[in-house]
Amino acid sequence: MRAIVITRPGGPEVLDLVNRPDPEPSRGEVRVRVKAAAVNRADLEQRRGRYPAPPGSPPDVPGLEFSGEIEELGADVTQWNVGDRVFGLVGGGGYADALVTHERLLARVPDGMSFVDAAAAPEAFITAYDAMFTQAELAMGEWVLIHAVGSGVGTAAAQLARVAGARSIGTARTASKLERARGLGLDHGITTSEASFADEVLRITGGSGVAVVLELVGGDYVREDLGCVARGGRIILVGLLGGTEVRMDLGRLLVRRVVLRGTMLRSRPLEQKIAATDTFARSVVPLLAAGRLKAVVDDVLPLADARLAHTRLEEGGTFGKLVLDCRRPWEVPDGG
Repeated sequence: MRAIVITRPGGPEVLDLVNRPDPEPSRGEVRVRVKAAAVNRADLEQRRGRYPAPPGSPPDVPGLEFSGEIEELGADVTQWNVGDRVFGLVGGGGYADALVTHERLLARVPDGMSFVDAAAAPEAFITAYDAMFTQAELAMGEWVLIHAVGSGVGTAAAQLARVAGARSIGTARTASKLERARGLGLDHGITTSEASFADEVLRITGGSGVAVVLELVGGDYVREDLGCVARGGRIILVGLLGGTEVRMDLGRLLVRRVVLRGTMLRSRPLEQKIAATDTFARSVVPLLAAGRLKAVVDDVLPLADARLAHTRLEEGGTFGKLVLDCRRPWEVPDGG
């Protein structure tokens, strides 16, 4: 198989395309011939040496989400057949044209959905659904504040809020991203280059604040969240793009009975990952199949251009996902 490997911690230049033997599925696993893999900020952090793959995942091949066809079944596999079109999340190894994964960490790609669109869906929609509904219990009619609404998770969250009957406010650094997010169902947008949005959120909500914050930035944004979250509100911390430290008034957390919870899918036990995948298959995939939700793809690049994909994601101008096409016959360089 061809795979993109991290040769050492560093910038995009440390990614190389190499040949490796195809992985073999163990009991309860399948081998998937990967057609496409999406690029996530977690991949950038792994490349920098700050976010190692969990045990059992390839330590030097990034990639959390993929789509493809099952080509080999391990012992005792009962849910799938060779040739089935599938997509899902893995702890790593997505930047390759083959991988192995547990059979229950897969969902069936809807008829008519492309492999590119399918690769862009699992991480965004599983993360957004798990954070907003499973953990924060967002209800119809409630306000939700979605930070970095132009990101993969942000675009998924805006759509999920719309179909659930919730009211949404999104933040982004550019007005163009907010306008595109409105086309996905976002109700209100706030352009922000710094962590200063609480007053505008209160104005939009008539002073009541938001019931749920999907916090994809972290840092000083969390302090501002406390200034505009409703009494009994829930802040779900998913990303740390804005930093890992913040000074905030814990008294406000107590007085307003606010829940602040951190969440991460990658390091969860297998049983919890299976539960999240089952929820995705039951609650989200039918909406993707019906066209009520869609994966948002900014651009598609060949697997060999993983360095360029990382550079573009770091620059911050993308809307939705960058996807690596693993089907194209790009050759491994001599010596790779």
